[in-house]
Amino acid sequence: MSKDSKPRTEWIPNFTYGEISVGQSARLLRTLTPKDILNASAVCTDTPSSPALVTHSSVNVLNDVLAHGVWAGTQISELLATQFPGPGTVYLQQDLHFMRPVRMGDTLTVVVSVTAKEKNNQIALNCIIENQHGEKVLQGNARIVAPTQKLFRPSTNPSEIQALDPQARFRALLSLAAQIKPVSCAVVHPCDAESLIGAMDSAKAGLIVPIFIGPGKRILSLAESQSIDISAFELIDVPHSHAAAEKAAEWAIDGKAQIMMKGSLHTDELIRAILRRPELHTGRRMSHVFRFDVPMYSKPLLVTDAVLNIRPTLLEKMDILQNAIDFSTILGVPNPKVAILAAIEMVNPDMPSTIDAASLCKMAERGQIKGGIVDGPLAFDNAISMHAAHIKGIQSLVAGDADILMVPDLESGNMLAKQLEYFAGASCAGLVLGAKIPIALTSRADSPQTRMASAVLALLASHAREQTC
Repeated sequence: MSKDSKPRTEWIPNFTYGEISVGQSARLLRTLTPKDILNASAVCTDTPSSPALVTHSSVNVLNDVLAHGVWAGTQISELLATQFPGPGTVYLQQDLHFMRPVRMGDTLTVVVSVTAKEKNNQIALNCIIENQHGEKVLQGNARIVAPTQKLFRPSTNPSEIQALDPQARFRALLSLAAQIKPVSCAVVHPCDAESLIGAMDSAKAGLIVPIFIGPGKRILSLAESQSIDISAFELIDVPHSHAAAEKAAEWAIDGKAQIMMKGSLHTDELIRAILRRPELHTGRRMSHVFRFDVPMYSKPLLVTDAVLNIRPTLLEKMDILQNAIDFSTILGVPNPKVAILAAIEMVNPDMPSTIDAASLCKMAERGQIKGGIVDGPLAFDNAISMHAAHIKGIQSLVAGDADILMVPDLESGNMLAKQLEYFAGASCAGLVLGAKIPIALTSRADSPQTRMASAVLALLASHAREQTC
């Protein structure tokens, strides 16, 4: 291409009424940004997160940055106007039901499907919008007049398109376990809808054979209220959550359960039951690892330990780090890049986290920690942004391209994890490592899809253990 030549514009055709068939569908991905909030505010002549304009009354709108209802609805209009059917489409009517709020950083998958072709070139459509967790935020119907004349529009600048396709990444995670047989899973105290649905979805996906352990009548009543048939699976009746955790530990010791899945009980209840049983211990410290799909990061990111170890010692951090490195290898990332996080990137005797970070790097250099490229201390921006690392003159194989973030303590890790999920719109899954069996462990507020993703992690860890035994 010569200096004076301009790049060629790609022209994309619309779909005319004659080219459209019942069952045909189209999808659009869009991430809610601060700019979207401001633009919607200007259109509505209102302030962001106004109670009059957000679309879900069960959230505290004063404490959350939410999209205006009009913003979510206009994503359907954009899909119809620009992609399917495209230019020449006339929007006649819509009937939309807003089911969940849309938060800053959420990535929406907008899908419209043709349900009927009618006279006068009219087409009926089913419209669904889901967030990155697979939860429906909007559902309804629309009616349009499809174009009859073939028209063309210029293609969208790829830089304007959001990089994350949550469902594609979720399918990629599922594909890692596609050739592995399902394992028996003790589902501990599944007494809320999310934990029961998550376990059943995992069973339907061929990941687990669930063993439900908890108050039998309560679980059966819940299943009936959710129209879920659990009769094909074993139900162990125990009176309460403590007993459920103890029974799950017994079944793990006896080999009847190959993995565990946390239901609607506190994390410490389940972990205490494991710690009380020496038969379930290994030579490693137990630790938790999150796997995040972050919209603005190019690859999955592991964060450890944000759940179990409150203020780990240096030797405990060595185990936590080795657990994460080994698991990263199981996920198909050999020799992962590990950033040991601190508030600054320089070693400072007044900041113990920087001393620990430097010590862990030396331990990795001497072979006490194996299988990863370890660097630290690194501040968060240097760990995930090459630009930030370049500005600060940091020469590192890890900086800006980390696969694993190791946090100094539980408090900082928990805050980081929740910020990634709620501010950055990340999809997550969680797993406890270091025991004889892996434990899919999520928050009680997590969605069924998060629990299903965690089941994938547990299955992969269990399979890897069986291969090495």
